Amino acid sequence: MGSFKDDREEVIQAWYMDDSDEDQRLQHHRNPKEFVSLDQLAKLGVISWRLDADKYETDEELKRIREDRGYSYMDFCEVCPEKLPNYEEKIKSFFEEHLHTDEEIRYCVAGSGYFDVRDHNDSWIRVWVKKGGMIVLPAGIYHRFTLDSNNYIKAMRLFVGDPVWTPFNRPHDHLPARKEYLETFVPKEVANHAVDAAA
Repeated sequence: MGSFKDDREEVIQAWYMDDSDEDQRLQHHRNPKEFVSLDQLAKLGVISWRLDADKYETDEELKRIREDRGYSYMDFCEVCPEKLPNYEEKIKSFFEEHLHTDEEIRYCVAGSGYFDVRDHNDSWIRVWVKKGGMIVLPAGIYHRFTLDSNNYIKAMRLFVGDPVWTPFNRPHDHLPARKEYLETFVPKEVANHAVDAAA
């Protein structure tokens, strides 16, 4: 009997990153490669869907997700050298490790990009999101973003209420959102170590 194939894996893949300082837009696989399942990502609070990006304006599933999760605000962000003012500066700031005090919701409707997140042991996991992939990064998770070598993504940004995009560059372990993230998603012995290390 064949194993169940999660169709999200066609538009969202994840793996542990190497420590190389090469171009941030490369894949940065470890050797040998270490892939991370979407279930493992969910244990870090990173949830995902696969949607039909060609019909986002009329998609009933997207509408249901927005209603269920209270995502009342929506806009689009195109990241590429031609469309984003101060492109080089913005790309550098997106790649600074940071957290937010609210969820970060991104739905890739064209192109692709990498959302890097920290695991429980502070290792980087690279999450490759392609057209049709939608992910939610929980409030308080340390993360960063970069384009891949295609240099283009168009993403729908969703938010509960009025959007607040403020990044808090690491370290910001004292913020309530960070403490709540650790309490919710990180095993107690790891969370205690993380708090001690920050003290």
